[in-house]
Amino acid sequence: MENVSDITLYKNLQKLLTKANIYSVFQPIISLKDASILGYEVLIRDISNLMSPQELINSAIKYDKIIQLESLFIKKALENSSKNEIKEKLFINISPLFLHKKELFNELVINFSKENSIGLGDIILEVTEQENIYSDDIFKQNIEYYKYKHYKIAIDDLGSEHSSLNRISVIKPEFIKLDMHLIRNIHKDEIKQAIVKSMCQLANSIGSYIIAEGIESEHELQKLIDLDVHYGQGYYLQKPAEKLFPLKDDIYKKIINFNIINSNRPSYTITTLSTPSKTITSNILVSKVDEEFKKNTKLLSMCLVDNDIVKGTVTRNSFYTKLGSMYGYSLYSFKPISAIMNKTFLSVDCDMSIEKVIHLAMSRPNDSLYDHVTILKDSKYFGTVTIKNLLEKTIEIEINNARHLNPLTGLPGNLPIEQNLECLINSNAPYSILYFDIDNFKAYNDVYGFENGDRIIYGLSEIICNNIPKDSFIGHIGGDDFIAIISSYYVESICEDIISSFDSNITMWYSQHDINNQYIIATNRHGFKEKFSLASISIAVVTNKHNIFSSIFDLAKEASEIKKKCKQIPRSSYLIL
Repeated sequence: MENVSDITLYKNLQKLLTKANIYSVFQPIISLKDASILGYEVLIRDISNLMSPQELINSAIKYDKIIQLESLFIKKALENSSKNEIKEKLFINISPLFLHKKELFNELVINFSKENSIGLGDIILEVTEQENIYSDDIFKQNIEYYKYKHYKIAIDDLGSEHSSLNRISVIKPEFIKLDMHLIRNIHKDEIKQAIVKSMCQLANSIGSYIIAEGIESEHELQKLIDLDVHYGQGYYLQKPAEKLFPLKDDIYKKIINFNIINSNRPSYTITTLSTPSKTITSNILVSKVDEEFKKNTKLLSMCLVDNDIVKGTVTRNSFYTKLGSMYGYSLYSFKPISAIMNKTFLSVDCDMSIEKVIHLAMSRPNDSLYDHVTILKDSKYFGTVTIKNLLEKTIEIEINNARHLNPLTGLPGNLPIEQNLECLINSNAPYSILYFDIDNFKAYNDVYGFENGDRIIYGLSEIICNNIPKDSFIGHIGGDDFIAIISSYYVESICEDIISSFDSNITMWYSQHDINNQYIIATNRHGFKEKFSLASISIAVVTNKHNIFSSIFDLAKEASEIKKKCKQIPRSSYLIL
């Protein structure tokens, strides 16, 4: 001991361990696709509040009590999850040191699993790494042992100082948890967005799922949904608590609405493809499911539905793979189907766009790539759709959309624009609508001709596409008028970048004589010759931050008023309502 504070710290730790003065709280891990609860992370708390969770762990490491602390924590975590009757996945933090204590861990967990009907596959080991205690070979052997026992593995705090991409290749985790420092203010940080997007692509390619930790604002939530992050947790979604609470309605609606708005073609919703399919209850015996599949040879899958809530799915392939193993039928035939059902099935809200659904479906691991997609309405079972029907409809939509593209810019025309605006009005998600118009464009056309006018129009379309977020909608109203729909209120920098790019390129479209003069001479609408400044751009921005619009007409009227004010400014400018 070096000083009084060290002595106090040691005594507090000893007292806590001797009297088992800790308790556990649960924080839900939420699907950012359909707002369902994947599972709960169990977190440690000191009853006496003498130490924070991190101080508790650090002191246990310092005084070589980490095994004792983790044993106590896991025991309490399992006891409290039993009291809460948790049936979802249970995420438990575990250090590489404790991971090595296989017999101790099994003693704690296996009895609990048998008594509470929780499969070992529902226990997720969140591997933390404060320091490298064992060689990579030993660490890898430990991981492989637990996977062999059917536990699933999550990498914790990827993006923190202790975590590295090398751990992914060693662990091959089912879940990858992104550190909260990577998530904080991600809506304002393009580098963080690029990192998270690449992590999602990596996870999709290796059959893992991304979990974003520490979500603390609506803007962070929306951006993570835009980036196709699979799951999230954080104080904004729900704070850790000793008892379990359902997800708040406003959070549920925001997740659903953000997914709906996050599409270029929201008018084609998955509702149109939904069909009722065979459903069974989760307590039906495996032997009865076997009879059902044999009776109907065309039946490929079924949803397990209890009181309108989908608990899981079972596919013909996975079902007979399970039963076809040695002793498979005798082992499972008299168990309820819930024992072998798929709990990580893809479910989507009935208002989600077909394009978004096909993207989610094709991002699944290879072994579930062609499973049906479950459709929910108000979180209740609504129907299913097959991948075959999804692909056929997607091709049909692409052909139909091609008919409504502007021939000059290749951007969606007025019909898709109206459909997107209609969808916006009917949703509660935040949005900004940017209307673009070239100032003095008619004068330019009269002097330089329509062919050169088309070059400016095409140039502006490229500038807009290069500066608008990739998950946004961009449309060509006609002539020199464009529109962009962005799922955010933060558009100032976007407008400034577009104006800067347009102004720096404008000289490409004028003769040196006109550039030197900074004007052209053309006939005005009254038939008289007049000096017109070089073309500039006006951007009128309408948002629902302070106003609610009930129709496209109201939106267009407001945008027209803002555009008039913009055009009174003798340079490129933007105004936001």
